[in-house]
Amino acid sequence: MTALLAPLAAQLPPPGSAPTGDELLTRFLAYVAQANLSLYPAQEEALLELMSGKHVILNTPTGSGKSLVATALHFKALAEGKVSFYTCPIKALVNEKFFQLCQLFGADRVGMMTGDASINRDAPILCCTAEILANLALRESDPKVDAVVMDEFHYYADKERGVAWQIPLLALPKTTFLLMSATLGDVESIEKGLVDLTGREVAVVRSSDRPVPLDFEYRETPLHETLEALVAEGKYPIYLVNFTQRAAAEEAQNLMSVNFSTKEEKEAIRQALMDTKFDTPYGKDFQRFLRHGIGIHHAGLLPKYRLTVEKLAQAGLLKVVSGTDTLGVGVNIPLRTVVFTQLCKFNGEKTGILTVRDFLQISGRAGRKGFDDRGTIVVQAPEHIIENLKLSQRQAAGKKVVKKQPPEKGYVHWDRSTFDRLLTRPPEPLESRFDVTHGMILNLLQSDTQQRSGGYRKLVTLISRSHGSDHARRQLLKKAALYFRTLHAASLIQLIRGTAHVLPRVEVSPELQYDFSLNHTLSLYLLDTLELIARDSETYALDILSMVESILENPDVVLYKQLNALKGQKVQELKAQGMEYDQRMEELDKLEWPKPNREFVYNTFNAFTVKHPWVGTENIRPKSIARDMFERCASFHDYVREYELQRSEGVLLRYLADTFKTLAQTVPESYRTEELEDILEHLRAMLRQVDSSLLEEWEAMRDPEAAKARLAGTPVEAIKPRRLGDDPKALTVRIRNELHRLLKALADKNYEEALLALAPGGAWTPESLEAEMAPYFTEYGQVDVTPRARRPHLTTVKSEEKGLWEAQQRILDPEGHGDWMIDVTVDLRASPSADAPLIALRRIGI
Repeated sequence: MTALLAPLAAQLPPPGSAPTGDELLTRFLAYVAQANLSLYPAQEEALLELMSGKHVILNTPTGSGKSLVATALHFKALAEGKVSFYTCPIKALVNEKFFQLCQLFGADRVGMMTGDASINRDAPILCCTAEILANLALRESDPKVDAVVMDEFHYYADKERGVAWQIPLLALPKTTFLLMSATLGDVESIEKGLVDLTGREVAVVRSSDRPVPLDFEYRETPLHETLEALVAEGKYPIYLVNFTQRAAAEEAQNLMSVNFSTKEEKEAIRQALMDTKFDTPYGKDFQRFLRHGIGIHHAGLLPKYRLTVEKLAQAGLLKVVSGTDTLGVGVNIPLRTVVFTQLCKFNGEKTGILTVRDFLQISGRAGRKGFDDRGTIVVQAPEHIIENLKLSQRQAAGKKVVKKQPPEKGYVHWDRSTFDRLLTRPPEPLESRFDVTHGMILNLLQSDTQQRSGGYRKLVTLISRSHGSDHARRQLLKKAALYFRTLHAASLIQLIRGTAHVLPRVEVSPELQYDFSLNHTLSLYLLDTLELIARDSETYALDILSMVESILENPDVVLYKQLNALKGQKVQELKAQGMEYDQRMEELDKLEWPKPNREFVYNTFNAFTVKHPWVGTENIRPKSIARDMFERCASFHDYVREYELQRSEGVLLRYLADTFKTLAQTVPESYRTEELEDILEHLRAMLRQVDSSLLEEWEAMRDPEAAKARLAGTPVEAIKPRRLGDDPKALTVRIRNELHRLLKALADKNYEEALLALAPGGAWTPESLEAEMAPYFTEYGQVDVTPRARRPHLTTVKSEEKGLWEAQQRILDPEGHGDWMIDVTVDLRASPSADAPLIALRRIGI
C-alpha cells in the first residue's frame, strides 16, 4: 500500500533505527494532526504512559477514542520491530479491526487469526479473539507477543469466557498490555497481578467525559407514544432494547400500526432492498417489517438478515430497530437513542435487575461522534404501572376499574429509584474466572512436547499467578492433578520414561489430527464412547452424528417445538382410543423430544462418570436435529416450516454449524467413513445454501490475496476463482448429496423443489419431471429415501474427460430393489457457480 493509503506507515522511523519514546510520540502526534483529530485529556495521558513503556488500563466511555490509543501501541511496537496483538470478544469485531488496521498500516503488515482461518499470520500486527491469544500463550513456551491490546476487557468477568482474558495476563511476562473498556470497575487485583508478573508499572487512566453527552429519562407513557415522541423530536435512529428474541419480534409487530417513515422514505427502503433475497420462511415477515421502516436485530435471525438491518441503519433508512441486548458489543448500528423496555433480565438462572455494567454497556451505544450533539437513554416504567396510571385517571373520573397486576413470571420490579441507582453506582468489580480445563492442559502439554518446556510445571505456575483467592488456587491445583490423570487414562497423553541422558516427559498422543478440539466439556466422553459403536452397523455414521449432538448445548427453542409436535400427535392417538383427559395428560408428561440410541447414550455416560468424577454436574444431552434432518432428507426451509421456527432460523443455523464443526474437528479421522463424509458435506452444503455470508467470509479469510482484494474493492472471484474439480473426493461427495436432494424431492412429488436441485439453465420443467417419474410411481408407488437408500454404493460418480463428470443414483423401491436410476452429468468446463447445484439431469429410468 502507498503512504497515502497507509498514513501511519508513512510516520514509521527508518528501518534499523532505535527510536525513543519521545520520538515515537512526536511521530504519532504528527499523524493525529494530519488526520485533523483532537486528543482528549485521557487519550493524551494514556499515550504518554504507553510511550514511556508502562502497561495501561484505560477506562473511558464508549466513543471517547480508545481505538486511537490502541493504534498508538501498534505503532510503537511496529516502529520498534516488535509484534503486537489486538484482541476482542467476537470474530465480527476481529474482522472489522483487521481491515481498519490494514488501511492504517498497509495490508502486508497486518494479519488475522480466528478459530476458523488465518491471514498473514507472520505479520507484525495480528488481530484475533481472546481465546486465540490464550491458546497461543499456552502452546508456546516463549511466544513472540510483545504488546497486546485487549478491547472490551470487561469480558474478563464473563462466566464462560473470562478465563481466556486472564491467561495472557498470567503467561506473558515480557508483554506490554493495554486493557480497555468503558465499564471496568475496581481493577486493583488485575493491576497488582501485572506488576508482579512483569515488574513494570501499570497506569490506570479513567475518565467519565463523553464526547457525546447522554441524557437519561424515565418515562411512564405507553411505548408507542414514547417512540413517536422521540421520532418527532428527531432523536433517531432508536434502538429498542428487549431481553428475549420473542419480545423483540413482538414489539416490532406491535409497531406496525405506527407510521415512523414517510412514503418517500419507504420507497428509498424498497430501492435499497431490490437485490436482497428474503428466501427463507421468515423472509417474508422480515421484509415486511423493513419496508415499513422497522428493523429487527437479534441472534435468532440469520446473519445475512442482521447484516441487512445494519446496512439500512447505517444508510439512515431505519428510524426504529427492535432488538435484544446484544447491542452491548458487536452490533454495527449507528444510534442516537437507546430505549430500555425493562430493567430486569433472566441471566440463565433467575430473573434479576440489570447489573450496572450491563446497563452502562448498552447505554454507551447511544450518540454518534461527528453526527450527534447528545445521545438519549430512555427507560420505560413497567408496562402494568403505565396502564394503571391511565386507569387511575378513569378512576378519578368516577369509573370503575380493575388494576393490572405485574407479570407472574420473568419479572422483578423496578421503578424510578432503580433507574437512579443504575445511573449513580460504579460498575461491579471484575471477578476472576480463571479455571483449569482439559483443553488448557493439552495445549500446555503440546508446548512441552515441542519445546521441552515443562507443560505441567507451567500449569502450576499459571495457577499460582491467577487472580483468585488462595483457597481457589488450592482447589485448582487439585483439579489440575485430577484432569491430568483422566487425560492419561483416556490415552490422550502418554508418559515417556527418561534415560541416563534424557529427562522423562509427557507427550500428547500423535494419533489426534492437527485441529483436534477438546474445548467442549464432554469431548472426552465422546472419544471414550466412539469405539463402542459397531462400525459394520448400517447406521454407524448416523450413530456417530447422534453422539456428537449429545455433547452439544441444547437449542431449546428447536427441541421444545419437536416435543410439542410429538404431543400433538399423541393427543390425537389417545383421543381416538377414548382415553380420559387426566390420563392423556399423564401420558403426555412422559414424552420427550427424539433421542436416538437413548439407552446407549445414558448408560455409557453413567459408566463414564463413574470413572471420571470431574464431570460433576455436567450432563449428557441426547437429541436429534441434524440426524433427523439427514434421515428425512429435510431441507433447512422444510424444517423451519414444519416446526414453526421462523423467528429462530438463526438458532437452528448456528446449531447446525456447531454440529458440523464438532463433527469435523473433534471426531478423529480414524473414525471417518464414506457415509460420515457424506453427512459432513451435507451439512456444509446446507449451511452454504441457507446463508453463505459466513462461509464466504471464512474462505476469503483463508486466502490473503482475497483479503487484500476486499481492501481494494475487488471481487474475490476476480482474484482467485474457485476450481471445483481440484478436489475429486470433495466433488464426489457434493454430487452425491445433490443427487440425494433431488431424490427426496422426486419422492415427495415436489417437482418445483426437484427443479431447484438441478443446475440452472436446463430444459426440464415441473411437468416434464412429473411425466418422467410417472412410470416409476405407476409400478412401485413410492421411493425409499431412508438412510439405506443413500448408501454410497448406490451412487456412481466418474470423470469422463477433463471437466466433464457423469453420475448415477439408484432408486430403491419399497422392497429394496434398485432397478431404476437417475442419470446426470456435471460440466465444470464453463466455470459453474460454486454455490448453485451442479447436476444436470439426463434421464430417469431403468
